Amino acid sequence: METLTTHGIQISAEPFYLPHESIPIQHKYVFAYRITIVNQSADTVQLLRRHWYIVESNGVVREVEGEGVVGLQPVLAPGESHQYISWCPLMTDIGKMHGEFQMERQPLGIKFNVKIPAFKLLPPFKLN
Repeated sequence: METLTTHGIQISAEPFYLPHESIPIQHKYVFAYRITIVNQSADTVQLLRRHWYIVESNGVVREVEGEGVVGLQPVLAPGESHQYISWCPLMTDIGKMHGEFQMERQPLGIKFNVKIPAFKLLPPFKLN
């Protein structure tokens, strides 16, 4: 698990390989990841947007942007957390992801970015 704190917001990322969704012979490798967001700041914050970079071992880089996470824009009071699971398909068996969440301090409306730590997408069969 990778963890990073920016502006009092702690982001942890835990990836895992989905063998039953993957078809290696067809160059389809599917990974899921669990993201935990913990508000360690003194302010209530809302997650507004996500911006991901998905890097495959063949050099292909994809960007994914959008509102919220899995259809939600959670509001977190100080000390609260939010966790979600999403997934990512790759054409190569090794990759990595990193990115940012755009947050907003409530009720001030001050927007700021929080870094999502880089994490590797690596199936167990690649580990020695």
